[in-house]
Amino acid sequence: MTHSLHRHGTLDNLQEDYVVFAIAAQTVNAKGKAPVFGEFYKIVNKYSPVLSGDMKTGNSLAVGLEAIAAGHQDNSIVHAVYTDKNVVAQVLNELREADLGLSIVVSGLLDHVDTCCNKAGIQRHTIEHSLGIHGNTKRLPKDQVLEISTMCGHGMVAFNLINHMADEIKAGRKTPGQAADELAAQCHCGIVNPVRAAALLKLMAQ
Repeated sequence: MTHSLHRHGTLDNLQEDYVVFAIAAQTVNAKGKAPVFGEFYKIVNKYSPVLSGDMKTGNSLAVGLEAIAAGHQDNSIVHAVYTDKNVVAQVLNELREADLGLSIVVSGLLDHVDTCCNKAGIQRHTIEHSLGIHGNTKRLPKDQVLEISTMCGHGMVAFNLINHMADEIKAGRKTPGQAADELAAQCHCGIVNPVRAAALLKLMAQ
């Protein structure tokens, strides 16, 4: 299971939300992989992700690209977020050619991810689906808040902070982009999509 699996949203607003990340098999081939994660990070950053990060050091908004590049470890998990499926296909194609020996995971709408794989000349071998949220769902916040908070698979983007950012936009104290960047910086791994978050915050502030 991946922490990028539970993104809540509509067919429309998930069409510009893709996470590509790399992980080594911890008990099989992780030893000595730190510099290989560096190669992965160089490749994904060539395609201008809207956010990137390494779960060992933090995300590009919080700590910067250089700190991430200098901090890869053998058991890193390195991420990049994109808004364009055609760019994802280009990333996958270059990763295929690089043959880094890492497991590559792509989260997004299944038919779009399939198209990306086909364009890159590969066939996905595994699919994971989230079964949604069960239990006393009446206690959950409204959908727009969930659509933003679930972009961080570890729940580090607080519901009340999202509502506060919508209020800040409504009051004219922040732009949607500024508010979205502040929220995305809370996601240590760097898998929040700040472009999608800005669009959702703008709707919340109306």
